[in-house]
Amino acid sequence: MIPNRAFRPAPVTARDKLLEAAVKLVRRQGFAGTSVEQLCGEAGVTKGAFFHHFASKEALGVAAAEYWSASTGAFFAEAPFHHLPDPVDRVLGYIDLRIALIGGPAESFSCVAGTLVQEAFRSSAAIRVAAESSIMGNARALEADLDAAVRQCGIEGTTGASLARHVQAVIQGAFVLAKTQPESGAADLAREQLAHLRRYFVLLFGRDAQEE
Repeated sequence: MIPNRAFRPAPVTARDKLLEAAVKLVRRQGFAGTSVEQLCGEAGVTKGAFFHHFASKEALGVAAAEYWSASTGAFFAEAPFHHLPDPVDRVLGYIDLRIALIGGPAESFSCVAGTLVQEAFRSSAAIRVAAESSIMGNARALEADLDAAVRQCGIEGTTGASLARHVQAVIQGAFVLAKTQPESGAADLAREQLAHLRRYFVLLFGRDAQEE
């Protein structure tokens, strides 16, 4: 079991402190509900420092999505499941890791890019594009393993790319459902949805559930 832990080292620069503040506040109260003043207060920097690094709050939103994508992408790229020889095991290992990372209130495990795009997909094209790059980047990182699993198991009628998008749809949907719950039940509901996703792949790839 891999514990729920931070993806990033403690921030040192004013810019990184603002980005960490954005991660925390956007997860907790949304992008629209977060002001520049709140970001500066959380980061412990001045408003002048904010506008030295970001031309606007929208620019901060774009940078936050990119920061989130870079840090989570590096975390998952180093995960042990990549070393498993069987592609099906690697796919299941990815889902197991996602399940293991879910814990606490929804704001402690939800996706910054997903939250941003839910709010700003019509009001900010720049944030939408940055969030799309983050979410679909996570999907593309799983494509090769899914393609290999599809070939190995002789699955017809789908592709690794399509299945990878489905994985992200379930993950993002699980986070949305978790936000409908009180803090005590949020993680359980999200883990339940990913457990169903795992069961789907066990069945799709012909794995005996008793072997798991």
